[in-house]
Amino acid sequence: MPNAGCYAAPGSNQTFMQNGTRLAAVDLGSNSFRLEIGRLEHGQINRTEYIKETVRQGQGMDADRNLSPEAMQRGWDCLARFGERLAGFRKAQVRVVATQTLREARNRDTFVANAEKLLGFPIDVVSGREEARLIYQGVAHLLPQSAERRLVVDIGGRSTEMILGQNFDARVMESYRVGSAAWSQRYFPDAQFSAKAFRTAEIAAQAVLDEALDVYRPAAWDVAYGASGTIGAVGDILLAAGWPAGVVDRAGLDWLLERLLAARRAENLRLDGMKEDRRPLIGGGLAVLRALFDLLDIEQMQVAEGALRHGALYDLLDREHVQTDMRETSVQRLASKFNVDSGQAQRVSRVAVSLLQQLTATLPATQTERALRKLDWAARLHEVGARISHSDYHKHGAYIIDNADAPGFSQAELHRLSQLVLGHRGKLRKLDPEIFDRGFAWQLLSLRLAVILCHARRDPDLQGLTLTESKAPQAVFQVRLRDGWAESWPQSAHLLREEVIAWQRSPWPLALASG
Repeated sequence: MPNAGCYAAPGSNQTFMQNGTRLAAVDLGSNSFRLEIGRLEHGQINRTEYIKETVRQGQGMDADRNLSPEAMQRGWDCLARFGERLAGFRKAQVRVVATQTLREARNRDTFVANAEKLLGFPIDVVSGREEARLIYQGVAHLLPQSAERRLVVDIGGRSTEMILGQNFDARVMESYRVGSAAWSQRYFPDAQFSAKAFRTAEIAAQAVLDEALDVYRPAAWDVAYGASGTIGAVGDILLAAGWPAGVVDRAGLDWLLERLLAARRAENLRLDGMKEDRRPLIGGGLAVLRALFDLLDIEQMQVAEGALRHGALYDLLDREHVQTDMRETSVQRLASKFNVDSGQAQRVSRVAVSLLQQLTATLPATQTERALRKLDWAARLHEVGARISHSDYHKHGAYIIDNADAPGFSQAELHRLSQLVLGHRGKLRKLDPEIFDRGFAWQLLSLRLAVILCHARRDPDLQGLTLTESKAPQAVFQVRLRDGWAESWPQSAHLLREEVIAWQRSPWPLALASG
């Protein structure tokens, strides 16, 4: 991983997660919600508990892409139970990842708001490529170390993720909107199986996946692995029927297709190794898997033990250090791609971080370090929109970040970062209701003040300059300047007085003082 950014927060070289620390990951899939709890031991996470509940949220989405009240309630009921099990965990010990169904759902905000209350932790709705990256990390961490080039495939309920990687490095990631639940609903209505329906479903899947052929061609990988979902279910069925453990091959897929056609309906299926929650999805899942085997000329696929939830667990460890945090790499790539003035970006970052450190001096080290890291990212990207146009570059920058392909970030994290970039200049009212969050207000004020102080694109005079917050009778930020500072730097002083006016109508008034 490239070198980290310009700042070093207090404690950034500390290990906050010691041996014995419990970690948890929640995977909000289209068909099932899963809770994985493990204990950290010498860099490895050993499972202590695993809970899976079938909620079928993906099947509860209407033609307008709204989740039905029943589908939302099934999810809420499950997460209330998970929330009870996660009582006592700290925020840094839990990662909750939502995938394709909540990516698509128009009313996801309604579901997520109540779900977070019931669960007690924030929910990260991740992009398809971020989901793919986490899947690969989960698979790679549970495989022996090897130099083999890997193709990893995960056929979920409403999407299929494909990754090319080596060791722990996911090099090519993509997500396609084809999955077992979606294809079962579309091509096997009433769970009826026919040869014609399978041909149609497989052709339709290949039409969606066809663009993968150039990138994921057989010459690009040595071993194919299937993660979780459909491939795990097919592997279990084939094992029970006498196939080798952990292997899915063409002959096995042909045999399974014959069983489904002979049964004619899902309710008639009698297959050892098939779990009941897979019965309504097996037709669509098998069609997509057969399409992939034919399209990519796969002869055999290994069933992997690792999955998305395992990748989310190991990502918690990576996020503890700036050197291993994938988000750091994404920020560097964005800054490079849009030719950001690195000298000014680092200058603004240093000043912003030093100001925020004054406000967070009494907070726990872990909380402070994370806040400083995110502020550093915003500072380094605050001019990312200038490549498009200098006029309203903060608006262009916010749009870029909100829509960036940035591995490591959830959509909510990217949006918060975009709001810092949007708000680093101009009026504050465009940020409502974000401004009502105290932590966000701290970061935003630190960034805005840093941009003001560095307006001449040179290191500012910070001697005697302090930033504090009083809490009684009302929360008020105060910038105190040493005597004579305003006379020495009249333009900066003018901009600071303008900043006082900008914060007057916010919940966080700003005052300027001398002496």
